[in-house]
Amino acid sequence: MPSTCKAYIVHDTTSDPVPGTIERRDPRPNDVSIEILYCGICHSELHTAHNDWNNAKFPFVGGHEIIGRATAVGPAVKKFQAGDIVGIGCLVDSCRTCKNCKLGKENWCVSRTQTYNSSGKNGEVTKGGYSQHILAREEFVLKIPSNLDLAASAPLLCAGITTYSPLRAHGAGPGKRVGVVGLGGLGSMAIKFASAMGSEVTLFSRSHAKAAGAKAQGASRVVASSDPNELEAVAGTFDLIIDTIPFEHDFEPYLKSLDIGGCLVVVGQIGPLKVLTSHLAGNKSITYSNIGGLPETQEMLDFCGENNITCDVELIEYSYIAEAWKRVHSGDVKYRFVLDAKSL
Repeated sequence: MPSTCKAYIVHDTTSDPVPGTIERRDPRPNDVSIEILYCGICHSELHTAHNDWNNAKFPFVGGHEIIGRATAVGPAVKKFQAGDIVGIGCLVDSCRTCKNCKLGKENWCVSRTQTYNSSGKNGEVTKGGYSQHILAREEFVLKIPSNLDLAASAPLLCAGITTYSPLRAHGAGPGKRVGVVGLGGLGSMAIKFASAMGSEVTLFSRSHAKAAGAKAQGASRVVASSDPNELEAVAGTFDLIIDTIPFEHDFEPYLKSLDIGGCLVVVGQIGPLKVLTSHLAGNKSITYSNIGGLPETQEMLDFCGENNITCDVELIEYSYIAEAWKRVHSGDVKYRFVLDAKSL
């Protein structure tokens, strides 16, 4: 029989999340059933709730940065048992048969099922981690290193893999000069990862107001992107720049900052990339990266365990969620809100 649980639900584009109950489907033989302990708040939940991408399915339950405890496992489950501390990120299923799935790149599967606001295999609309319980097939459940703080680990399931994946793909490490544009949830994780990988890390921010915060995350310096003289001083000096800004903006200053053969990776903005081909002279490139597959996500979590990396978070109760959404929208958080499920 399907089960019900408490959740915070958005009913339309003008509403904040409010308490209610949702129904979870019957567990399947390969499912892990999970009691949610913590869930991070991602800006994408605001975009979905406001129907900015014209795909919102109401009632909507957000949350794809989930840490919980396995309460039951199906008879086909091999890797987990009841009592395990586990995580769920942005995906809960995929076709498992296409080329991308076989390569461990489920994030590019055209039939992937996202953790919320997505149509499941039986037509049900998925509902995320702003709730008491969730279930997912075994392959989409992740092991959380035992030494990590659980609340501060929740954002690793989205903000973490979103920045880890392009850093790994483009060879961040000793001798690499890495720039990070923006110091929010994504930017802070990009700095932590690039620094732990051994790169020299620079933050691009509109001013030096966030310099202390950037250096606390692992950056060696800050470049004020509003100052033409500072931008000129770093022209042609970066191998890789991770751009985390979530709204449409000018890429030219960052492309000019790349060395020959350098790459600008966009992980924040969703929308048209307006770039002049002349800005790519010198074999420069611009690309987009979106989370990562399940094997890489587990690799990222293991890397965090080995290097004691988590996200700086504000742990909040559900009664604060409307105010938290307002602060996320205005960029007023250092650097991620995490909901404590005990307050549901």
